[in-house]
Parts: sequence; C-alpha cells; structure tokens
Amino acid sequence: MRVALLSYRSKPHCGGQGVYVRHLSRELALLGHEVEIFSGQPYPELDQVAIDAGVKLTKVPSMALYDEPDPFRTPRPGEYRDWIDALEVGSMWTASFGEPLTFSLRVARLLKQRRDDFDIVHDNQCLGYGLLDIQKAGFPLIATIHHPITRDRTLAVKAAKGWRKITAWRWHSFLRMQGRVSRRIPELLTVSRSSEVDIRKAFDIPSGRITTIPLGVNTDVFRPGVERVPGRVACVASADAPLKGVSYLLEAIAKLSAERPVELVLVSKLDPNGPSAKMIDDLAIGDRVRVVSGLEDEEMADLLASAEVACVPSLYEGFSLPAVEAMSCATPLVATRAGAIPEVVGTEEEAALLVPPGDSGKLAQSIGRLLDDAELRRRLGQGGRSRVEDRYSWAAVAAKTAAHYETVLERVARDGGVATEPGPLAG
Repeated sequence: MRVALLSYRSKPHCGGQGVYVRHLSRELALLGHEVEIFSGQPYPELDQVAIDAGVKLTKVPSMALYDEPDPFRTPRPGEYRDWIDALEVGSMWTASFGEPLTFSLRVARLLKQRRDDFDIVHDNQCLGYGLLDIQKAGFPLIATIHHPITRDRTLAVKAAKGWRKITAWRWHSFLRMQGRVSRRIPELLTVSRSSEVDIRKAFDIPSGRITTIPLGVNTDVFRPGVERVPGRVACVASADAPLKGVSYLLEAIAKLSAERPVELVLVSKLDPNGPSAKMIDDLAIGDRVRVVSGLEDEEMADLLASAEVACVPSLYEGFSLPAVEAMSCATPLVATRAGAIPEVVGTEEEAALLVPPGDSGKLAQSIGRLLDDAELRRRLGQGGRSRVEDRYSWAAVAAKTAAHYETVLERVARDGGVATEPGPLAG
C-alpha cells in the first residue's frame, strides 16, 4: 500500500505522537508498504533503517510560533506566505492553539495535487477541518487519537489561577473542531481500551467506530544490561503540564530525600520560569533532581535501565510509552491508577506498584518500598520485561495497522467512498 502519514508536529525524542510516527513508518516500510510522512515542526528524525526502507519525509512548514528559542514570537511581515499563515498567527494572538487546523489546511492543499500517489491517508491526532477536504477529494482516510485532549484542558483549567483559566480554556478551543471532524471520519484508531471509552464520551463517537491497537517498543534497544545506580529514580514527562503529575513526584522526592540518598532524573524540557522549576527551588531539592532532554533512543534506554525505579506519576495517560519503555528495560515501576496505565502495566503487581493519582505521600511510600526491597525490584522488573515481550512490539503494531488499512479500503470499495462537505475554513 501507498500510505500518507500525517502529523502536525512530531517531537522526535519524547511525546507519544512523534514516537508513533517515527516507529510506525519504519515498521510499515519494512513490511513492504510505501510510506511518506507529512509533518509540521518539529519534524520527525528518521533512523537509517527507515530511510533505507524507503520512508520519505515531506516537510509542511508552519510559522513555528511556539518553538525555542523564541516561543510566542511575532513574525516579520516577510515571513507570511499566505492566508493560512495569517490565520495561524491570529490564532496565537487570540490565545488559541491553531496548529492542528492550519496544518490540516496546508496538507489538504498538498494532497489535492497528489491524488494518484496514495492508497490511504492516516492522520495522527490532528483532526483538523482540512481532513474533510482530503476525504472529499476521494482519499480513504483513517485517524489515530492517542487520547482526547479534553483531559488536558480540564486539568489545565483547574491548575490555572484567575484570568489564566480563561486563557487555558481558549488555548484548547481546537477541541470543538476535533470533535466535529472525528465524528465524520468513518474509521478511528486508538491505543488503549481506556482511551477508546474516553474518546467516545468526549467526542460523542458511536460504539464500534474505534479500533484499539496498542503502541510498541523496540525491545532490542530498550533492554536491561546497564549497571543500576543505587537510589536513582527515572521519570519521562514529555511536557511540563499538570497532566503529567510531575509536581507530586517532586514532593515525593523531597520526602524521600529527607531520609535516604535518592536521585531523580527527570526527562523533560522544563520552562525555567515554569511551575516544576519553581517547585524544585521551593523544595530545595536541586541537588537531588537532574533534568535532561533531547535524548536519543539509546540514551533513553540506558537511563531507564540504570534506574532502580521508574515512575509514571501522571494524572491521566491514554497509553504511556514511558511505562512500556521502562518495563522493556526490566526497570520496576511506580505508577498511578490513571487512564490506561493499569491496562498497560497490569493490576496485580506484575510490573508495577500502583498508587492513586495526585498522592505524593503514596508515591514516596511506594518508591521507598522498592528502593528497600531488591527482590521485589527483581520480580517486578522481570515481570515487566515479560509483559512487553508478550504484548508490545512496533512490528506487531505495524502489522495490525496495515491490516486495518485493508479493512478501510475494502469498505471504501464496497460503499463507493464517503461523501462529506468541506470544512468551514477550507478553500
């Protein structure tokens, strides 16, 4: 099959969307499919295996309004290329996140010129109005929703103070569009049963329209073998946002550091003036917390394999790749009973100790329990590795996804395609 894989941003080193695009594209190509990625910034980084297998990357430049070193910048007049650029800047100026919409409009314009090049279009969590134009142009269309961003919005609004609550709500105004578009795409994928339930509720999707295919991990890269560092706790948080629960882990580390040597290695890109950085200072644990970012897969694997404990303190997860990557490294977990996490790690202390979300005391207690019990660490670590080998691999994800493509193409052939009206801003 000839697959156009769409991703409005594809953060290469952490964050589920970028990891998904990078690995799924490679494994689909290794199965013999032709894959071309269409992505906005930040662009995915393709490994040599993917390039050798024929994966192509077509860059769909945005205005890059939120990227370092100058987030929320004001573009120079000469940077504007067309009305879509103006729409993107106008969205930012009115406190709305416009990238999903503007990416979808740009990629729809590109694909209209290439109708004969692809058998199917696969969207990765964009769900912009431009997808309806892609569908109207005759492309069979499928979309992956990792989890409904409505959860992010709820937590962001709750955490905001004063007038910032209005700003947080406005930032997530694209969710209304995503709900409308998702209801008009006949075939949807998600990564866990928990996400499936939440997506149906959040976006009013009828039962039977969503297929669950879990995410995977490269077990040859994420594996045990590195010497463990006594007292090291590792946490991967793709965003410095309330959803990830980092504040509760920092409080737990502060509690633990008063009674034992402990080191937290936090993989995240923290805002120096953001809440997590401020909490590290307020708790006086700067000497116990090391923050790193931009790790390659091999570096991430070595870090997770070096930790005595990995922690996933999230208030919600649609899947949790960091949990699977830690399990693949045979690193025991302390994780929250939030979203899909129990579904991913198991509920019977097979690979993880589970605690209530938002409870720093229970996080500290369970991390301390693991640090004190080498046999429990060994048992949970072996259980996690076995669970990954049985359930999660990118090759299996790609095979199941390709099989679902076939289902979509059979439906289109049977029904003669699906007619839709163009999105309200498409042109």
